Amino acid sequence: MTDLYNSPEDLPAALPVFPLRGAILLPRASLTLNVFEPRYLALVDYALANERLMGVVQPAGNAESAESPKGKSFPVRPVGCLGRITVFNETDDGPVIISLTGISRFSVGDEVDSDAPFRLFATDFRLYADDFIRDLGEEEVDRVRLLATLRRYLEANGLNADWERINEAANEQLVNTLSILSPYGPEEKQALLEAGSLKERAEALVALAEMELAARNDSSGTSLQ
Repeated sequence: MTDLYNSPEDLPAALPVFPLRGAILLPRASLTLNVFEPRYLALVDYALANERLMGVVQPAGNAESAESPKGKSFPVRPVGCLGRITVFNETDDGPVIISLTGISRFSVGDEVDSDAPFRLFATDFRLYADDFIRDLGEEEVDRVRLLATLRRYLEANGLNADWERINEAANEQLVNTLSILSPYGPEEKQALLEAGSLKERAEALVALAEMELAARNDSSGTSLQ
């Protein structure tokens, strides 16, 4: 369904946004959210009535430390990503579970005045026109190094992975999904979001993992060599 949108001109000039610290979305990758606050249940209802579109953006670094601060006065990061609700499940006790599929990043503009309990912002997609090109830059990703680093990281943390699915994933899907699922903090996640190319995002993932592995080995008195 995200292929319905082929250029910045296909997207609205303003969007409702879900401000969530530590969460990012990227083109053609998915983010699952458990929505339970009334303000964001209202946001989901609004999105479902408006082409199922909503933005994901992180609160700015100087906003209060809550995962999603209260009110409408806290600042947000300058770049977010538009998603389309592609899965919607209601639970028996009120919350809903949605999956967003990313379409394109956007520059966050001025806030739109609204009586809604959630926030709406002007959006500008022009800087991210390349996000509409599926698989752009896949051939520039060092897949061998990325997978080798991922394997070392998982082993060091005692984690398992579905390697059959990983090996079958195209580079764009692999890099963007790993970026969304990565356990890093808000600053690192925002850097992954704002990476200028798929290659740069893959290199950032590798660098973050290698720094964590090196720090762990240094603290244990062992060497990576």
